[in-house]
Amino acid sequence: MSFFKKHKSFLGVDIGTASIKVVELAPGPNHTPRLVTYGRAEYTGDSTKVDAERDIARIVATLKAICIQARTTSKRVAAALPTFAVFSSVITLPAMSEKELAAAIRWEARKFVPLPLEEMILDWKFLAETPSINNVKNQEASEPKSAPVDKVDPGAKKNIRVLLTAAPQNLVKKYLTIFRQSELDLLSLETEAFALERSLVGGAREVIMVVDLGAVTTDICVIENGIPILNRSIDVGGLTITKAIANSLNVDVKRAEQFKRDIGLNTRGSAAGGIPVTIESTISPVVNEIKYNFSLYQSQSNKPIEKIILTGGSSFLPMLPEYLENLFQIKVYIGDPWARVSYPEELKAVLDEIGPQFASAIGLAMRQLI
Repeated sequence: MSFFKKHKSFLGVDIGTASIKVVELAPGPNHTPRLVTYGRAEYTGDSTKVDAERDIARIVATLKAICIQARTTSKRVAAALPTFAVFSSVITLPAMSEKELAAAIRWEARKFVPLPLEEMILDWKFLAETPSINNVKNQEASEPKSAPVDKVDPGAKKNIRVLLTAAPQNLVKKYLTIFRQSELDLLSLETEAFALERSLVGGAREVIMVVDLGAVTTDICVIENGIPILNRSIDVGGLTITKAIANSLNVDVKRAEQFKRDIGLNTRGSAAGGIPVTIESTISPVVNEIKYNFSLYQSQSNKPIEKIILTGGSSFLPMLPEYLENLFQIKVYIGDPWARVSYPEELKAVLDEIGPQFASAIGLAMRQLI
């Protein structure tokens, strides 16, 4: 239900691989976003399939049901494209005129985008700013688009660092269809990494790695000076771990899920059996991807990654922070996306429990308020 009625509130909508999360925030005291309401529902579909009308119908029906049950009061939405569906890269270019810069950026895009640029929507910003695919309602998905380049003084810098983002036009068009059919006003469409930075990192300026452990995928991003400059995704998530336990112990998925939540990576006591070993083996691709991101970032920068923030529904796996701390000798903790949100104190226990699942949705709703 709604906890406050407030004008100028905004919805953050996270369409995940196994569930949809909605958070409504409104302006609060001292410029702190205030929780209005929230909701979540599981669904069977795939938001990245661009030609599946049945998937669109399922997502629309689920999203409408959440808004009704949560009693949302706003129609204004910020949403995010999944990390694994968006291509991004940091490029360095010499100082040049605006016209030359636009042409150079499109040329560089051809080097890392595996699809024809005519099928993509390009966006670029200097690292001091946050990129997004803005004003998506006014973009025709049938035509290639690129964001306007901010004014540059060619004599100000020897080199210009640019964060370049490319999203498939067909996927953007699908999101436009979803929100239009849901009778919601889509104000902005960005990548999940920026929503996570907003809710979990805030004004911190140190280099931070965020590991988002979802049901089906794990997304890893490195955030420098408030900008996610390195984003990668792998097909390993909480459901992968559950299925591995079920196969190892020959139990059903429901019981395997309970074992995962109760025992996790805790090796103390005979009750643990082989579950921690199974989990450790299953998450090894995640560990290897974290190692790779450490190596990749440090090959490009002389700054150290100072901490790892865990989020996502599978981040509460028992002993996971301690396990990763021991492996990487770095501080690891579960992020609190509600830390910069005002809410009724009596909800704290519930919100702490569900927080990692709502990190993206919270960050999206914050976009219009901070």
